[in-house]
Amino acid sequence: MEERRYRSASGGPIALRARQHSASCRELAVRCPRLQLRSLSAVTSAVWLAAYGLFVLSQNSMVLSAAIFITLIGLIIYLHFVKIDQESLLVIGSLGIQVTSSYASGKESTTFIEMSRVKDVVINEAIHMQKVIYYLCILLQDPGDPQGVSEVVPLFQSSKPRLDCLIEVYKSCQEILEQRKTTPPSNGIK
Repeated sequence: MEERRYRSASGGPIALRARQHSASCRELAVRCPRLQLRSLSAVTSAVWLAAYGLFVLSQNSMVLSAAIFITLIGLIIYLHFVKIDQESLLVIGSLGIQVTSSYASGKESTTFIEMSRVKDVVINEAIHMQKVIYYLCILLQDPGDPQGVSEVVPLFQSSKPRLDCLIEVYKSCQEILEQRKTTPPSNGIK
């Protein structure tokens, strides 16, 4: 298992962990920094101080109760649906590609794409806020048109790795996709 440090598109630190299970099976995981207690405390304190200021002005204790309730509900929603700690890609040449997002709360979201549907894995570019950003995506083959693409599935949407990290993942995926193209399909006869 090899882990390398990179930067995200926003400049934050991320880590790429590559694990080769076999010649045709690789797992690539991008880890983002965990939620910092300092930033969490700062936001909570700011909300509660604002609520205390409103309480002093209005003399209504419901303001404090509402601020505590809203802060707790907001934190639960953030940890369970927004903050992703790790995004991983498991590429198995004979089966397909599994994309997993692990949230700060422990929840995981997994999508599997059969290899027969995968046309290619490419690095694409987009312009966002006067800046060119790169992202890795899977091109899904159009069942009606073998030369066409039916869907583009972007990868690592939360961590947004920079180009140097994406190239590493791209090369690893391409090695397995090339093995699939050069290996003739088995017909089940031994």
